Amino acid sequence: MTGMTFTRGRLAAAAVGLIVAGGLGGYGLARLWPAAAPKAVVAAEAGRKILYWYDPMSPTSHFDRPGRSPFMDMPLIARYADEDAAGGASGVAIDPGRAQNLGVRLASVERGDLSESLDVTGVLDFNQRQLAVIQARSAGFVQKVYGRAPGDVIGAGAPLADLLVPAWSGAQTEYLAVRRTGDPALEAAARQRLRLLGMSDSLIADVAREGRPRAVVTVTSPQAGAIQTLEVRQGMSVAMGQTLAQVAGLGTVWLNAAVPESVSGQVKAGQRARAEFAAWPGETFDGRVAAILPSAQADSRTLTVRIELGNRGGRLRPGQFATVHLAGDRRPALLVPSEAVIRTGRRTLVMVAAAAGRFEPVEVSLGREDRGKTEVLAGLTEGQRVVASGQFLIDSEASLMGLRPKPLEPPAPVPASPPAVTLYESRGRIEAVSGGDITLSHEPVPALGWPAMTMPYRLASPALARGLKPGDEVTFAFAQTPGGPVIRRLAPASSR
Repeated sequence: MTGMTFTRGRLAAAAVGLIVAGGLGGYGLARLWPAAAPKAVVAAEAGRKILYWYDPMSPTSHFDRPGRSPFMDMPLIARYADEDAAGGASGVAIDPGRAQNLGVRLASVERGDLSESLDVTGVLDFNQRQLAVIQARSAGFVQKVYGRAPGDVIGAGAPLADLLVPAWSGAQTEYLAVRRTGDPALEAAARQRLRLLGMSDSLIADVAREGRPRAVVTVTSPQAGAIQTLEVRQGMSVAMGQTLAQVAGLGTVWLNAAVPESVSGQVKAGQRARAEFAAWPGETFDGRVAAILPSAQADSRTLTVRIELGNRGGRLRPGQFATVHLAGDRRPALLVPSEAVIRTGRRTLVMVAAAAGRFEPVEVSLGREDRGKTEVLAGLTEGQRVVASGQFLIDSEASLMGLRPKPLEPPAPVPASPPAVTLYESRGRIEAVSGGDITLSHEPVPALGWPAMTMPYRLASPALARGLKPGDEVTFAFAQTPGGPVIRRLAPASSR
């Protein structure tokens, strides 16, 4: 009984020892096995092949075993073979339901017409061709001013000042005396004298009608517009030819647009232009390019393009800023929505929709842009589908996965054109013809420094000498080849 009890105690102690040893062994294995090992085991059990591990913050750095990233101290993520190529496909796979929640919207690559339009800024200015300069026609004194000031907008015929011209009083008195004689010839001569003194025909007619001299004349504006300068003050004296005022017309204005030098070749005189102003949102003013100024602005590297705009009602005021749309010729192009383009700084990408809900980044080369459409020069073909909304989220996922965009294909090499063949011309007489050879007595060939001589030539084709015989005068052209001169052109010579 005692032995039985001992045996059972020993068995119990052995069992406890095995349990403790097993716990210690399991603890040791757990300490020695990395944290990511159970995932690898699960993957192996699931039959999925692991290609490598990567840091999600640096997806281009690959590791051959699990653990933590040496860069950000983050757990490495396994990259599986079935994720990299499911059925031979590549790109980012997104479930259709998830794509709808992300707001992914697709658009087709299609052909259409695109105009070479440019959007630039411009500033309004006075039309300098409508600038009127008002000068004194004779020396005198300013007797009265009419309260005008620079910047005032006046109408045609608006008075500016009254001038007293003493020299006109005596000349008008003589004219009235001559007119009373009734001699038409003398009256015409006296009237011409008044014109030479600077009087207008209307003033001379008023003097003749009233029968008394008028030494005071009212200076008026010849056109409607804005006063730019006004140099008359009451009581001042003026000399003949002195500028009294300048009035700029407002019927049309100039819009000076600043076009970058790099795209100035797309602008030409007569081109249509549309202008938009903040003062009148939704309204456009149409005009045409009147001139492209010959010099560029050195500080901004822009050319000034002058556009002439009608100014009905005088709403356009010089100094206002405008957004200018210069419309060019419409040409066919391959187009994508401008919102589908991702510009990274180094290259330009679009996300192309592939089969099985996959999206692939593709590098593209772009051209013109107009009204929300962008021209694609290389990288896409007609009919492909691109992501027009939500593409930045997909591009971020592709970057995390380390996907490289499909690069642009290099342009096909242009075949080299054969070198041009130099032909030398002369005139001569046929001495002999035999198959593909001909002997000529010809004039000098100055281009080669040859004197007049008789020598054999090879014919590029025997048909060149068909119908010709010894003694015929001919003109010919030959080329120098490694095998000797070869006649390429042969014809009967016209009589001199």
